[in-house]
Amino acid sequence: MPPFVPGLQLAHDYWFEVVAPILDSNVAPSDRAAALIGDGSDVVGFDTEQSTDHGWGPRLDVFLDDDTDDALIPELTRAVDDALPDTFRGYPTRFARRDDEPVRHQVAFTTVGGFFRGLLRFDPREPMTPRHWLQAPTQRLRSLTAGAVFEDGPGDLTRARQRLSWYPDDVWLYALGCQWRRLDQEEPFVGRCGQVGDELGSAIVAARLVRELMRLCFLIEREYAPYSKWLGTAFARLSSGPELVPIMRAVLAAADWRGRERQLTTVFEAVAARFNALGMTEPMEPTVRPFYARPYVVLGSCRFVDACMAATPLRGLGFAGSVDQFVDSTDVLSYPAAVAHLTSSLGN
Repeated sequence: MPPFVPGLQLAHDYWFEVVAPILDSNVAPSDRAAALIGDGSDVVGFDTEQSTDHGWGPRLDVFLDDDTDDALIPELTRAVDDALPDTFRGYPTRFARRDDEPVRHQVAFTTVGGFFRGLLRFDPREPMTPRHWLQAPTQRLRSLTAGAVFEDGPGDLTRARQRLSWYPDDVWLYALGCQWRRLDQEEPFVGRCGQVGDELGSAIVAARLVRELMRLCFLIEREYAPYSKWLGTAFARLSSGPELVPIMRAVLAAADWRGRERQLTTVFEAVAARFNALGMTEPMEPTVRPFYARPYVVLGSCRFVDACMAATPLRGLGFAGSVDQFVDSTDVLSYPAAVAHLTSSLGN
């Protein structure tokens, strides 16, 4: 087994040492871009030696002009295949990206428009509406704005990624409001389940609240949340991570509902303070309070919902939010056509 090299570094070296020299006589640097973006743990920088056991190796995407002749891509694919070495840095240059795909080299030729339409169903270089933003899963937005661009002669790829770097303020406020809404819906249930002796139910609700608080922190810190495998890893790297990770772990480790509630209220108050610091709305009192006359306490997330919705013109869309605020299925979020179908009733 060769020494592990993170996928982004491997792709960088692969491009400059092997692939770019092969293409120089076919496509001028001014007419091409090269990058490693899109799907993959290597793109978001979370790959490890374990990642190399399947679907991992030297790979990248080469972007050509949108008006490229259809015959050129097969021609370039063959030219690369003919000239590639069998290995690079000790890793095979030909492998299957997925179990049901053939073994082949993983230098993929595409266009900027075709690439983004394939993953999002829209081209971010063109005018974007709230619907475009809301139908784009955060895990996909993260993968398209992470990774690395090694070369970009035309500049189109860089411009597309810049357009996707973060939500417009109206969409951001709407997503924040919808995320607060998810917390508001279940805040009291940790105590209510425990009050009737259902510690399992209380623990499940607490875990759900921790997850939604994590996703709220990503929104507050202007960073797209990854999918579940990397949610905790990425969260620990947020500025709020060092403070909140130990408390969230204490929530999940608590043996009874009162212990969960005690730790959760600390997290809620810390997140509320960070939200107020954004200055996007009038500041809300960030302390917990009794839930009516019942023997448990909540932040009262509805106050933050109302503040966000009052500040965005998208309030009329209701509380569904972006697609991954109301859908939690890989079989939907991984397929743009399925996402587009589910979000077709959202506003423009």
